[in-house]
Amino acid sequence: MTAPADSPGDGTAGGRKRPKLLAVTACPTGIAHTYMAAEKLRQAAARLGVDMKVETQGSIGAENVLSDNDVREADGIIIAADKEVDRERFAGKRVLSTGVADGIRRPEELIERVQSAPVQEGTAAPAAGGGRGKERSLAYKALMNGVSYMIPFVVVGGLLIAVSLALGGHATSEGYVIPEGTFWAHVNAIGGIGFQLMIPILSGYIAYAIGDRPALVPGMIGGFIANTGALYDSKAGAGFIGAIVTGFLAGHLVRWIKKVKVPKAVRPIMPIIVIPIVATTTLGLFFVYVIGKPISWVFENLTSRLSDMAGTSAVLLGAILGLMIAFDMGGPVNKTAFLFGTGLIASGNYAVMGMCAAAIPVMPLGQGLATVLRRKLYSDQERETGMAALFMGMFGISEGAIPFAAARPAIVIPANMLGGAVAGAIAGVAGVGDHVPHGGPVVAALGAVSGVGWFLVAVVAGTVVTALTTNALIGLKERRGGAAAVAAAVPPPAPEPVLAGVGAGRGTGTGTATATAAAAVPAGGSTAAAAAAAAAAAAAPEVLSGYVTGQTVKTALASGTKEAAIREMAEMLAATGNVRDVDGLVRVALAREAQGTTGLGESIAIPHAKTDAVARPTVGFARSDAGIEWGSLDGTKARLVFMISVPEAAAGDEHLRILALLSRKLMDSDFRDRLQSAPDGPAILDVLREIR
Repeated sequence: MTAPADSPGDGTAGGRKRPKLLAVTACPTGIAHTYMAAEKLRQAAARLGVDMKVETQGSIGAENVLSDNDVREADGIIIAADKEVDRERFAGKRVLSTGVADGIRRPEELIERVQSAPVQEGTAAPAAGGGRGKERSLAYKALMNGVSYMIPFVVVGGLLIAVSLALGGHATSEGYVIPEGTFWAHVNAIGGIGFQLMIPILSGYIAYAIGDRPALVPGMIGGFIANTGALYDSKAGAGFIGAIVTGFLAGHLVRWIKKVKVPKAVRPIMPIIVIPIVATTTLGLFFVYVIGKPISWVFENLTSRLSDMAGTSAVLLGAILGLMIAFDMGGPVNKTAFLFGTGLIASGNYAVMGMCAAAIPVMPLGQGLATVLRRKLYSDQERETGMAALFMGMFGISEGAIPFAAARPAIVIPANMLGGAVAGAIAGVAGVGDHVPHGGPVVAALGAVSGVGWFLVAVVAGTVVTALTTNALIGLKERRGGAAAVAAAVPPPAPEPVLAGVGAGRGTGTGTATATAAAAVPAGGSTAAAAAAAAAAAAAPEVLSGYVTGQTVKTALASGTKEAAIREMAEMLAATGNVRDVDGLVRVALAREAQGTTGLGESIAIPHAKTDAVARPTVGFARSDAGIEWGSLDGTKARLVFMISVPEAAAGDEHLRILALLSRKLMDSDFRDRLQSAPDGPAILDVLREIR
């Protein structure tokens, strides 16, 4: 299967078509070996004149995912993994399965062997199991998968509805109405389709992330059922909360069905016929007959309780209605409050609808404002969704906040409810009235609200409370986890341009970057020169989000053994003030080594520890001229050593992100050479700044 390395780029080698291979690399204890094996396979394929695409399944999720077209065109698939990889998609292809170490040590041999590997049958390998930590990770990734696919439907549907209401609607006693048959009525209908689809999409892609393609249909149909209250005798569907429930139920149900042993003749139709039909029917009936009944009961009883409260204090009633409006944004609790207010309009009681109308826009406005106030807490996609949410909030479209609530339900829902309660209570005590069954500033602009001033005060107050509470709760969570985004927002006690406030040393009294810059100024140098050096350091970008600093870089290790090197690096990290217990850090790092070496080969080692012996994430780098025996897979001694230490609470995506960044960049031989030859600490930091 060899071919000249300089084969033409048209996919041929010596007049023959270049072989095309795929690979999947995965490691259960981290991601460093995952990327090392991937890079080794790519390099070997290039030398042998073979086209190769490698999917990496690290602990932060799959990257460079193989598409159906990739599989269809492949001549073979190499699975170099120490955990279970789903092989169903490779049915009918030659598949060679081995450990991740072989991907690092013997990539050329694997490329040769795959041509005679057995053909994969059309059965699914069981998904990898794991402990509670892995299950939490799977749940989080599944939820984020659903949210990411749902967001475009929310944004497109919400903005189309908002624009059509603004340009083609007017307030009536029946609500905010667009005349039928008009251009804007059609735009509104298109937006409504987006809203109808967003709940099934959320459910379907949560299920897809857990159970793969066979789970997509039961997930989507389950989400549709959850959102259609008429199917289980409820005036309101279960909304996005119901969709999350059906998504997880569908995904895990499909995973369970996949494990059932069936005759060989039935296996080919399992993923396309049997599994979707069984899962969809089971989930649908379970929701209608088991879950749907409690939802209907909640709706009826809440309506009854609200009717009994109609004569109580306006402040209390407004707060309760605000809490309900903000809770599930379209679910049974929200709809109960909304329909209660709507029903009283006909009897001439506009105050209850006024309380609801003030709370309705608080959720999208509050979440949108939160992304504006503290942008660093949010991803680019979240910030874009936040701007759309602000626009939707102005038109009383509370669904604009659903992506935020689905992504962080434990944070966003309480913040929404607090803001909604504040808005409802203010509107209640001020006697605000709403003459149409709609909410948001738009109804005030069109003259449907009495007491406009207090109505706007209520909306603004609720919005601010929601935004500040959301950011405070996110900040608290990130602070406990030691995440860089929040630590960077806390100014250090002294200027530390390289550190940028992350993992700032306590009790050191001087900033690392400033100290490094000052060290570069010759003795007796002028104050101006020192200031210029400090300014240059301040302009330099931080290293690894600020986790690596001048204090955590050592040009030469004195230790000659792995154990001694880990202790030496732990003591170096302790100089930052971020290490509470050096012995504890060393003990955990050595325990991790006992699970499997962190020597990656290519003279690289990345020991790491997750322990509360450290207060904040901190990363150190040191070189060894002689090299240290680290048990690396390729037999090389470690000359470039990174040590990662994070608190137990931060043992999640941030820790894995650091590993991924290091693993990728260290595959570059030129980068390693420059890191090895850098003359001093500042020069090493300059090289490390290339890590992105």
